[in-house]
Amino acid sequence: MAIDFGKPLGMGCLRFPLFDEKDPGNIDMEKTRKHIDMFMEAGYKYFDTSYVYHNGNSERALGELLVDRYPRDSYLISTKMPIKWMTRPEQMEEQFREQLDRCHLNYFDFYLVHMMERETYERCEKWGAFEFLKEKREQGFFREFGASFHDTPEFIDKALNEHPEIDFVMLQINYVDWDNKAIRAREAYEVAMKHNKPVVVMEPCKGGTLAVLPEKAEKLMKAYNPDVSLASWAYRWVTEIPGVRMVLAGMPSTEFLEDNIKTFDSLAPLTEEERRIIDQVIGLVNENTVIPCTGCNYCVEHGCPQNIRISDYFGLINDMKRFENSSNAGNINRVNIQANYYEGWVMNGAGRASTCIGCKKCERICPQRLPIVQLLKDYVVPLLENWVHKS
Repeated sequence: MAIDFGKPLGMGCLRFPLFDEKDPGNIDMEKTRKHIDMFMEAGYKYFDTSYVYHNGNSERALGELLVDRYPRDSYLISTKMPIKWMTRPEQMEEQFREQLDRCHLNYFDFYLVHMMERETYERCEKWGAFEFLKEKREQGFFREFGASFHDTPEFIDKALNEHPEIDFVMLQINYVDWDNKAIRAREAYEVAMKHNKPVVVMEPCKGGTLAVLPEKAEKLMKAYNPDVSLASWAYRWVTEIPGVRMVLAGMPSTEFLEDNIKTFDSLAPLTEEERRIIDQVIGLVNENTVIPCTGCNYCVEHGCPQNIRISDYFGLINDMKRFENSSNAGNINRVNIQANYYEGWVMNGAGRASTCIGCKKCERICPQRLPIVQLLKDYVVPLLENWVHKS
């Protein structure tokens, strides 16, 4: 029976509202409940979570705030198996059962292998994970299983050739990464289409980067249409790609949630002029983005023994560079404010960039495949640690 996906916007449950940004497990349950209610009442129904999101509390929040309060046929839940972070094959069954318990469910709608790349794939093969997932699907524990891919198009092609039983894929796609030589989003998408796999899009707004653009880029979009958000351009762009079944968006604030609902409630094809503007914006973003980090925080939550707030520090660097040549006095002041966040985080227990020991655990887990150790050394240490002490 065909699945009714409803409107093509899914709530990404990696970014629920928090009481304290320093504690990703401390979800503001009241705000999250209001967001889930607003989302459902507006006619949206797809929720994407994972075993590891919010230190495991994302699944628990969905169990309490969605599953316990709404009829089972009114929503779709997608979650992920954390093979990459497992140490023994028995954990596949143990953690799968734990996920069902956390979510208060008897079955999921969709189930994915989380962060599929070469190391994860080799472990899946060694442990018989694909056979495990096929059996679970046949037993009715989920309708479809997929994989969130964080690797090259060549690797994705290999995985789908060897395992055609994968029902769908999750890919990072947005207008900046489409032709990016490192991310290669267009090529990854073309591989999915070659194998006739529907696509769920993650990072359509590139971790919020495309919602806060360089001044020149913002002026271009606002001059054309001052009444819509910058983020809406990114969402409209990605929903026009054939084969995209769902677009995921993190909505930690009510403002983001309301704007996304407004966008998807009135989706309209991009005009040729809008496409030309987006092409110009791509060039401006690339000129002003020093470090193409999306802020997923995998590097910190699962990779850094020194507790260095890698993605936050990279965000500060990008802000400094984005606005350093701006003639807008408010933006110049913002550079000073953002840079001083660094010292505040350090004073509250975060590791300084200079304490990096070069273990590269962060690099092995980074979906963007960034040379994090070198970037800390080349940018964060001289431009944040040294800059803050001189200012």
